[in-house]
Amino acid sequence: MPLTHTVGSITVTALLDGAGPFFQPRVEAFPDATREQWREADRRDPDTVNPDGRWWLRFRAFALRTGDGPVTLVDAGIGPADALAASWAPVPGRLPAELTAAGIDPAEVRTVVLTHLHTDHIGWAGPLFPNADHLVQRAELAALELFHPELPARLLGPLRAAGRLRVVDGDTTITPGVRVLSTPGHTPGHQSVLVDDGDDRLLVTGDLLVHTLQLLDPTLAYAHEENPTQARTTRQSLLRTLAPVTLATPHLGHPFTPHPLPSPARADPR
Repeated sequence: MPLTHTVGSITVTALLDGAGPFFQPRVEAFPDATREQWREADRRDPDTVNPDGRWWLRFRAFALRTGDGPVTLVDAGIGPADALAASWAPVPGRLPAELTAAGIDPAEVRTVVLTHLHTDHIGWAGPLFPNADHLVQRAELAALELFHPELPARLLGPLRAAGRLRVVDGDTTITPGVRVLSTPGHTPGHQSVLVDDGDDRLLVTGDLLVHTLQLLDPTLAYAHEENPTQARTTRQSLLRTLAPVTLATPHLGHPFTPHPLPSPARADPR
């Protein structure tokens, strides 16, 4: 059964589409991380490193639902065997089965928020969710040259033709307690989703945060950020502003991670 986290009356369900090793050595993905930072990250999040020392990457989507009402889905995983991510991700994904296990009919999904247009976040978007608007930042669409060349024909064109591509500029409220936040840097139009019930908050991060290293040190750049300086500024500012907050993360070992992280356990001096 997929893991859940509740914020007020909203249930957030973590849906695991797949998992597999990253396509390059992880020290190349975070070239500025120190040995001490790697040791601490692995201690805190051991499920993200395999016995060979490779980054074990999870690919998640998150379903947001109040009661038995309509569903907002954040990201759409790696997709089926012929998905655009097939050249590097462990397709086929299992998102349809995860939705079933969570008691969600894809027809109940009314909004799909695509945090960005990298192939491991859009895999099941489109036909699987026939009643859903798909929400993308205008700045992301303005930078299509950065993404898979088949993206317009395979996804964006059909969504636009069906009237199911919703283009937004900046922060946008989706439903009561659920708001899209513009979080650029990883890509020009990257967005995250904040679920807010007063002092109880959860941030679905997308790739604003991809590894526990960036919780230990938010200044650490990820090699596949389009604008590392902007990504760093966005990450530092948002995490500082929202803390304490629960982070719903596509790629960390556990889908729901507190921020700030608990202090490391200290030995009893007696």
